[in-house]
Amino acid sequence: MLYEAAGGRRALNTQRIESDLVVVGGGMAGVCGAITAARAGITVTLVQDRPVLGGNASSEVRLWILGATSNMGNNNRWAREGGVIDEILVENTFRNPEGNPVLVDALLLEKVVDEPNIRLLLNTAVFDLEKSEGDAIRCVRAFCSQNSTLYDLHAPLFCDASGDGIVGFLAGAAFRMGAESRAEFGEKMAPAEPRHELLGHSLYFYSKDVGRPVRYVPPSFALRDITRIPRYRQFGAREYGSHLWWIEYGGELDTVHDTEAIKWELWKVVYGVWDYIKNSGRFPEAETLTLEWVGMIPGKRESRRFEGDVMLIQQDIVEQRPHWDAVSFGGWAIDLHPSDGVYSAKPGCTQWHAKGVYSIPYRCYYSRNIANLFLAGRIISASHVAFGSTRVMATCAQGAQAVGQAAALCRRHDWLPRDLATPERIGRLQLALQRTGQYIPGFPRNDPDDLARQATITASSRLRLHRFAPDGPLLPLQDAWAMMLPVPAGPIPRIQVQLDVEATTELVAELRLSRRPENHTPDDTLAMRSIHLEAGPGQVLWLDFEARVEEPRYLFLCLKANPLIQVRCTEQRVTGVLALTHRYNPNVARSSRQEPDGDVGIESFEFWRPLRRPDGRNFALEIQPPLDVYAPSHLVNGQARPINQPNAWVADHADPRPTLTLQWDRPRSIRRLELVFDTDFDHPMESVLMGQFESVMPLCVRTYRILNAAGEVVAACEDNHQTHAAVTWNPPLTTDRLSLELAHPSSRVPAALFEVRCYEPFSA
Repeated sequence: MLYEAAGGRRALNTQRIESDLVVVGGGMAGVCGAITAARAGITVTLVQDRPVLGGNASSEVRLWILGATSNMGNNNRWAREGGVIDEILVENTFRNPEGNPVLVDALLLEKVVDEPNIRLLLNTAVFDLEKSEGDAIRCVRAFCSQNSTLYDLHAPLFCDASGDGIVGFLAGAAFRMGAESRAEFGEKMAPAEPRHELLGHSLYFYSKDVGRPVRYVPPSFALRDITRIPRYRQFGAREYGSHLWWIEYGGELDTVHDTEAIKWELWKVVYGVWDYIKNSGRFPEAETLTLEWVGMIPGKRESRRFEGDVMLIQQDIVEQRPHWDAVSFGGWAIDLHPSDGVYSAKPGCTQWHAKGVYSIPYRCYYSRNIANLFLAGRIISASHVAFGSTRVMATCAQGAQAVGQAAALCRRHDWLPRDLATPERIGRLQLALQRTGQYIPGFPRNDPDDLARQATITASSRLRLHRFAPDGPLLPLQDAWAMMLPVPAGPIPRIQVQLDVEATTELVAELRLSRRPENHTPDDTLAMRSIHLEAGPGQVLWLDFEARVEEPRYLFLCLKANPLIQVRCTEQRVTGVLALTHRYNPNVARSSRQEPDGDVGIESFEFWRPLRRPDGRNFALEIQPPLDVYAPSHLVNGQARPINQPNAWVADHADPRPTLTLQWDRPRSIRRLELVFDTDFDHPMESVLMGQFESVMPLCVRTYRILNAAGEVVAACEDNHQTHAAVTWNPPLTTDRLSLELAHPSSRVPAALFEVRCYEPFSA
């Protein structure tokens, strides 16, 4: 029994926690930043003011995680983010292909609590801080309402990933809200004068079919006049969850301090929308639907943006400007919304895409005036226009991984964030990130500690791509289609396609290239042919183009739309080869060609994109001479995904035991071996609502064995589904030869590997 006599004012239970890094905010940025820092060897306190992790990705909001892949709706091929965020998305797809948001919560909690270097504080809100000399933060104070405990969190480094920037705000970090003027940065999408216009909050709902009639009585606060929403005719009985992202409000208010008022307005709208769906009589299919869930907190898009030493702007995105200190990348459209949200007569968003991904410099990820404060998530140093792209969760998560790794380097060398931002030091951060799977455009991994680069690598076979078997369905050319083929420098090979032709017609075929080899927008025509075809099934057509390319790159064999023609497809798939269609995704574009209105600093170009599996099959082809683009040397070229080439070794289909051998000139002591598999970086792997066709990507090697020079199996796996696999030997393995035996994923998919790395003790 506890008894305390009446007395004076009591003090809260208080705990002091010390760590190397305090991360405030447990959304996808905070989670991935904290995990990255912890795995890099420093102690982390992760503070989250909600009961679950994930922020907008959690079951409290239920927005899918997306980034540069943009729902497979733009021309950013193989653009899914790497590192921890990739690990999470791949694992969620494996465990949770149905997209259950509760399971996303559980996975994020598991990933965090499995890291011994992380101290997690849930339901804990930061409300105060102390500063030291030199305009640095000494500690932050936070309160947990669930255990009535006050925390004093001390660290030499802090990361604000809180969304609204509570730490930066309290510390006095320079920040902005609203839209800059066009003149400030020369951004043509910016308004002529500065404005208080922001993207608003959204609140989602889920419905459920219970199999019997359900009536609905709206609460008194529900919106009664649905016509107040100019786009109300877009509502339907089967649209729910984040498909209704445009139920948005608050962009003309203070999106920090007016959040509760914004939430109430969104509740008013949501319950009124359901009243319209259930009781207007226009949706008889809604008779058996019930309102299963309504969000309790809104998903926030925009509030404060803090100033770093560099501010990302529109031109960085559209022109894909290089940065010497690039540590991350983006690829979502510049996606801006009307500030009055759901009450606007304008479209719910304006999305303008670049022709490829863009890099984000490290100098955007720390405060320009608070010495020990990192910035992560949507609050990084970007203009309002650029923020329209950088704000999405996978982009935020990948940037936060750079912050977590930078914090570890800073602790190791007793640096502050700005101390790392020099040409002499930034390479250490870039290499450390690449070792964890982060892709940095324009920066191949150059790792002097990687023993695989010192080995002679041979393979039992390698695919010379000469044929896709005609074992798939016919594809009508209702739209234009293309095969995206990696070609070496030199003459373009002859390519055979198989066609069914309904009536006499002309087939127009083009060879296209991307103007920039690292992009995948087919914006230059290399050659064109118009071929007369007579009616008839099973026609074999050889396409000869007198053309050549001067460097290895992707070629687009485009067949123009013609409903009289069908192309035979294949069920075979190979790493780094895709079929594309000249068709738009209405989630992220308005037409199959981007055509901006007026001079807004945006380029015009066509969208060519793959369809999701089980659709999106490759053409049945024959290629002469075969494409020799899958050499084992690619395993150490520092590019662990398709870019201008597949950058992979692929075994021959007929190889009964695909094997790679690493041979050294003398025995080596190997502590760790790492393998990077093909989990289809083109697949967005949206975390909720969409649902995934597969739980394991069809190109991913599931089974492999590692053998030493004596032929002994020193490691094996039979159930891999992840991008990155690692084997650690303790004590280290001493050998002058390693053999890697990889099983083909299926009879229709040959074994492939992007990268192999080997490290001596204590070098990685």
